[in-house]
Amino acid sequence: MPTLDFKGKQIIYAHHLTVPARTLEPDATKSCPPRRGKGRKPSLDDNLIIHGDNLHALKALLPRYAGRVNCIYIDPPYNTGNEGWAYNDNVNGPLMQEWLKNKSPVDGEDLERHDKWLCMMWPRLHLLRDLLAEDGVMFVSIDDNEQHRLRMMMDEIFGEENFRNIIAVSRVKKNIREREHIRALNLGYNFVTFYAKSADGVVIPPTIIQTKEARWHAFDAPGIRPTMDYELFGMKPPEGRHWMYSKDRADHLIAHDRLRPNPRTRKPQYLLDASDSTMLDSNWTDLQEYDTKFDFPNGEKNVDLIQRIIGMLDNKNAIILDSFAGSGTTAHAVLALNKQDGGTRKFILVECEDYADGVTAERVRRVINGVPKAKDDNLKNGLGGSFTYCTLGNEISPEKMFTGETLPDYETLARHLVYTATGQAPETIRKARGKDGCFHETADRLFYLIYEPNLYFLRSTDSALTGDHAERIAKQAKSKRKTAVVFATHKFMSQKELTGMGITFCQLPYGVDGTS
Repeated sequence: MPTLDFKGKQIIYAHHLTVPARTLEPDATKSCPPRRGKGRKPSLDDNLIIHGDNLHALKALLPRYAGRVNCIYIDPPYNTGNEGWAYNDNVNGPLMQEWLKNKSPVDGEDLERHDKWLCMMWPRLHLLRDLLAEDGVMFVSIDDNEQHRLRMMMDEIFGEENFRNIIAVSRVKKNIREREHIRALNLGYNFVTFYAKSADGVVIPPTIIQTKEARWHAFDAPGIRPTMDYELFGMKPPEGRHWMYSKDRADHLIAHDRLRPNPRTRKPQYLLDASDSTMLDSNWTDLQEYDTKFDFPNGEKNVDLIQRIIGMLDNKNAIILDSFAGSGTTAHAVLALNKQDGGTRKFILVECEDYADGVTAERVRRVINGVPKAKDDNLKNGLGGSFTYCTLGNEISPEKMFTGETLPDYETLARHLVYTATGQAPETIRKARGKDGCFHETADRLFYLIYEPNLYFLRSTDSALTGDHAERIAKQAKSKRKTAVVFATHKFMSQKELTGMGITFCQLPYGVDGTS
């Protein structure tokens, strides 16, 4: 498969693996509890709005959400050449620093702006893919400045076999003069690029969510194709257009009950299987990309556009992630859909800019609690919901644990250790009771952690795996026909003895990096 080459790729290629793991720190003063839950403590299991560099935020989300996110929607910088460049991976290498300078402004004369954009996106796309569930899907809004490069980059990271579609969406048209200018340049559309993580990633096109049917299209036809210009259910295509398939193909679909007239309009409708993702409508030009009625630079993303994307999942419990959150439109779309159908979808937003609280979170607070001047009654009264506002905390590293500079709480460390050992995020962490408590269980392993977040405990014999303790753990594991993994600062038995008991010992703090 052809791959995309760009300056800095060799340096940035595996950078996502070296980004330090950090904690997520809830801020109760900026969080928004449910209206009937005043005083409820912020929780990392709630909807989340995270203020911080999205590269570090995505890494911090892995121990809790790796392999669990159902849908990702992002609206990254379009890199038009006229915007300030706020994204910098801060890679500690002289070659990278030579060309990717800290907060270097990018303009139309900067011939390296595409390389910079690709180096910004590459590690983030890797982490986003890791967060997706196996049947998860990802949508990226983009314009023609980087669309072709994005497609090649995602082919390489997600696999070209997992490309699903490029959906056309109308650009915002502020006045007739601009509309005519756009039409003259044929730049009337921006795009939403759609990939799945694997072959399991299937969505239902929005036109069949209610009816299980999709429109039978007539396409613009500069040169009418005779095989596609025919009468179908008593109708001819509009003047200057032709049907999407030949008459032979239409006859085959009719014979197999896949094509039929709409009982009300008599227009042709295509009966679509949910698995037939290649037929997904690629023309969403009934929607504009931006909604200009809000006071936000260049308008803000259209709520209806993101609702249409999320609605295709046909999953009322989906986890939706947006790591370029902007004004928080994705959260608005999630809450609006939940209000409509009683769903319990969850949103996770990440915003690096200083307006994360004053714009992003504030907009979501108003959507939850009510917008008095809104025309929509639901929005006027408030869509309900809640969120926890977070910032990025300390690094979780062996060096910082040695000195006591960073001692994460039990659950945070436990989640991190499970993710390091399995590559998957545990949905729940049990509250282990005593040393014998198993905090997590997979199909073949039990996980134990002997830990308290203070140096006195960690330097005492209480934090060690003893022989009696090992025997009790071995008995528990044997009863479930599983092996055991024990994290502790030290042990009073050899690994050879423990192996015979079906126990793998991982020493803290080294086990934080996946070593024992």
